[in-house]
Amino acid sequence: MAIVSYIRVSSTDQSFERQLSILESSGIKVEKFFKEKISGKDTKRPQLNSMLDYVREGDVIYITEFSRLARSTTD
Repeated sequence: MAIVSYIRVSSTDQSFERQLSILESSGIKVEKFFKEKISGKDTKRPQLNSMLDYVREGDVIYITEFSRLARSTTD
């Protein structure tokens, strides 16, 4: 079982630090991070697709907020 995390910020001037800090303070031991700086409205997110290709049944994916993964449940 792999423990992975997807971290996304919307613009290049934003930092991953807040999301990394949340995961670190929770005590979760993430083995692999998938990070990208891209708008959530952009449906072409290479790191999200890489993560989806990487994970297998039984793996756990952590995100700090649903909005980091998708803009809505439809997405």
